[in-house]
Amino acid sequence: MAVEGFFIDWDGNARRTSDPGGGYLCEADTVARYVAIMTKSGALMHEGTYYKTLADIEKAGIKASLVPGSHPWGSKAEGF
Repeated sequence: MAVEGFFIDWDGNARRTSDPGGGYLCEADTVARYVAIMTKSGALMHEGTYYKTLADIEKAGIKASLVPGSHPWGSKAEGF
């Protein structure tokens, strides 16, 4: 089970660690503030900083929109 929190994806969107979308899974280390986003087979797809709340993202000076897991990762131009 993923630790509830947030991270920023490669398009600059905020995503929930419990619902990263794209068929990906998250492993979060809250002490190290690290999130690994992986395929179901375990391949690392993206790494990010763990944020406990959306307010923490704002405090870090990051302007990011929260997107649902159904929001696609990347674009067709990027091969997705």
